[in-house]
Amino acid sequence: MGAQFCPVGRLEKLLFATDRSEYSEGALQEALNFAGLCSSRLHVMSVIETNPEYETTGANYFEKEEAEALKYLGSIKDKATQKGIVCETVLHSSINPSATIVDEAIDKNIDMIILGRHGRKGLLKALMGEVVPKVIVNAPCKVLVVPKAARIEYRNILVATDGSGHSVAAVEEAINIAKRCGSKILALSSIRSNDELEKAKKNVNAVLDMAKKEGVEAEGLTPTGRSHDVIVETAGGRGVDLIIMGIPVKTAISKIFSGSATEKVVGNAGCSVLVVKGEGSVSATV
Repeated sequence: MGAQFCPVGRLEKLLFATDRSEYSEGALQEALNFAGLCSSRLHVMSVIETNPEYETTGANYFEKEEAEALKYLGSIKDKATQKGIVCETVLHSSINPSATIVDEAIDKNIDMIILGRHGRKGLLKALMGEVVPKVIVNAPCKVLVVPKAARIEYRNILVATDGSGHSVAAVEEAINIAKRCGSKILALSSIRSNDELEKAKKNVNAVLDMAKKEGVEAEGLTPTGRSHDVIVETAGGRGVDLIIMGIPVKTAISKIFSGSATEKVVGNAGCSVLVVKGEGSVSATV
């Protein structure tokens, strides 16, 4: 991306939630990049997952982890300050890290939450655990999930669509970003059989029309296979550095989201995934 300006629209406040492991490093870099480009206030938080029994029986260990966490948060604040970014840090101990992250986002009126993927324990467990999906479902804002070494360069953006209201929200987000950054959009609607091809073509053609109106280069794809598999494979094979997917504003509860295409893409993509919310119901495929 050439020009130095905010890739995403209004981002006054960002929340970066970290488990303090190497797996959060990619997310940290994106948090600093966004905060710098968008002149955002950066809120950095970490959660020590705990319970009353642990705090009592493992008091010394808890105090050591708390000290290490505070030192780590301080180092991030120093990095941010050196870049001219206004940064606040907070450390919580909680038996429910995902709810603590969501509460922080609500309390601070956050515009986007940034999370790493595949953390060591606690905040972001191996294979995402339960924390990331629950944050995505319950967050009051968009959520960006960044793998360890991923970097967003805004060359190729893949947006998944099934024609629903929430996928339209994802398409609008993708077109807005592409327009600002000169990105190419790959609009993908997967099929399981040829019976679904006509609808899939209609879905991607709608995206192509929207992109054309905004002067954005776009290509439509209707691959056959399970949606999460073809999204991840296409992203890897086409040099995609950002996948954008939508979920309903009222995704009933994590149980509905669990096992969904979006959750599987977030857990397996080699690039960052931005999840936005829109109207509509949960769909098994995209």
